[in-house]
Amino acid sequence: MRSATQRWWLGLFVASALIAVLVELRAQTAPSEDALVLEADQALGAAMRADDKSVARRLLSLQFTFVDANGKVHERKDFLADLKTAAAAAPSDPAVKIYGRIGMVTGHRKAADQRDVFFLDIWAKQKRAWRALVSQEVVLAATDTPRPAPPPTSAAAAPYDCKNPCQTIPYRVRSPAEQDIVNSFQAIEKAAVAHDAAEWSKHIADEFALYGSGRPPIAKSGRIAAINRQKENNNAVTVGEVSAMRLSVYDDGAAMIATHALPDNSRPPYQAARVWVRRNGQWQMAISVQTDIK
Repeated sequence: MRSATQRWWLGLFVASALIAVLVELRAQTAPSEDALVLEADQALGAAMRADDKSVARRLLSLQFTFVDANGKVHERKDFLADLKTAAAAAPSDPAVKIYGRIGMVTGHRKAADQRDVFFLDIWAKQKRAWRALVSQEVVLAATDTPRPAPPPTSAAAAPYDCKNPCQTIPYRVRSPAEQDIVNSFQAIEKAAVAHDAAEWSKHIADEFALYGSGRPPIAKSGRIAAINRQKENNNAVTVGEVSAMRLSVYDDGAAMIATHALPDNSRPPYQAARVWVRRNGQWQMAISVQTDIK
């Protein structure tokens, strides 16, 4: 009896040990979310180049949009119908970041028209699968392009009354999280108009970068320096009014897609794709890609 009991306990111990080893091996070999997002992004690019609509369709969310380097928005149906026309070369330097159930892939590649572009692909984890929400391209200036000098104080214009987006945005929020993101976005725009770099910084992630048509990229520190220069020179600042906006929140990550136009027409209207992350209960902007509409 004792021998049988000992064998039973020994068998249970061995089985438990084997289960523990298998669980550990599975944890070690399971691909990370970064790897899964990059794999999906590469699969979508390959499907576009092969004109494989079946594969591409499975990788796109129902809300998917593609914004080309000219700022033209291609809705999902039109994108799939003319898939190969939008096909870009594979990027040489893809980078992945995960925010909640939002993933983003960024880098540089040759667009379908052979121009060098920076791209932002935003992915959302929907029903345990990563699906593309938006893909946006922008042609940047060279990193060594000098920035235009700000106008002298005597040429500064009078401040303008920022109603849209500082006070109101033509978007109906659907959840408390969306409201919090809208509040943070409005705080950012108000701070830019008021030359308040400290307040602006509160709502911006440390890894933030701004990419805009015909401009070199600018990091958070560079944007803070620009706000401070505008304050020293008493330069009036206008911000793009929102004419359309879409928000998608997935846990601690969110994507904001918007169309903007400046009231003073100082630059062309533009399409903007932004990724947000919630840290310590505060929503912060992690990236902004702005493509001029031509």
